[in-house]
Amino acid sequence: MALGRPEIATRVQIDDFGPFDCQLDLTNRWNGFVSPNFTLDVTREVSAQTLRMADECGYESVDTVHVIDGRVGSREIVHIIDSNLTRNVDDDSEPVAVAVRIRRSKERGFTTTITEATPAARKAARRSKNARRGTAFTVVVKVGWMYLHEGSDTAVTVIEPRRDGRYSIGGWEWAWYITPWWCVCGSGPMAWHDRQCEVCDLDRDHQPGTPLGVATWAAGATLQRQAPGATSATVDLHDGHARIISVYAGDTEIDTADGTGPFDTETLGEADVILHQGLTESGPDGPEAAGWQHIPDDRTASLYRITFPAARP
Repeated sequence: MALGRPEIATRVQIDDFGPFDCQLDLTNRWNGFVSPNFTLDVTREVSAQTLRMADECGYESVDTVHVIDGRVGSREIVHIIDSNLTRNVDDDSEPVAVAVRIRRSKERGFTTTITEATPAARKAARRSKNARRGTAFTVVVKVGWMYLHEGSDTAVTVIEPRRDGRYSIGGWEWAWYITPWWCVCGSGPMAWHDRQCEVCDLDRDHQPGTPLGVATWAAGATLQRQAPGATSATVDLHDGHARIISVYAGDTEIDTADGTGPFDTETLGEADVILHQGLTESGPDGPEAAGWQHIPDDRTASLYRITFPAARP
């Protein structure tokens, strides 16, 4: 299958479904929604999440994705995809399911057809065993259970891989949107593939992930208002309180004396309060979880070196 226009690497989701890494063409949209293409590994993640949702919410409300692996020897393989749905037939109920038939093909390696999961198909599935030798296959199937009773040809779809091995799932059908992210500075939302904050330039992957990490950034931003070159500081946690005792611009210590350096007592005190609050909110997570580096010292065991996230490359 030929690839279309140039694609970007990003993440997509549908509310709480996802997020998933993908590639997509930003111009290929349906009602504003995007059409992602997933690697096989991510397709397995998509499949697992659809099955969990179907088990929790009911198959009648969820399209499910199935990844079937095996080898086809001299006989066809029949795989049954079951649901938790039933239907009435001749005053009796039977489970709603589909049968995936996979056969060897000289031209294509194998062919896949979808049929009704009749008693004969179930019997064939019980007889089917993946061959130890033969043509290896991976088949990806999407089932729209809510449309299956209508006999719609689009209710069950075999999703063929593209030339690059990616699978296009839910394009022009599901409400995929690009995963947003917010910067610790408050800016956002920004698209996942836009890696740097448009306001403070902090990289998306360098965002602090803990309350103390956020406090470290906020304390650094406070100090950088008066000393833009500040990159790190030494903090003393004696008696459970956080007190900044030195500030650095690279390897050079910045004068923190009131009246001679760039800082005043109020600014240093504000940064101390921010760090102390972050320590309080972190609970059992220690300073190391926020990237603080302990400084061995014969006089005290409470010194840490902190690096301000905004200063990272």
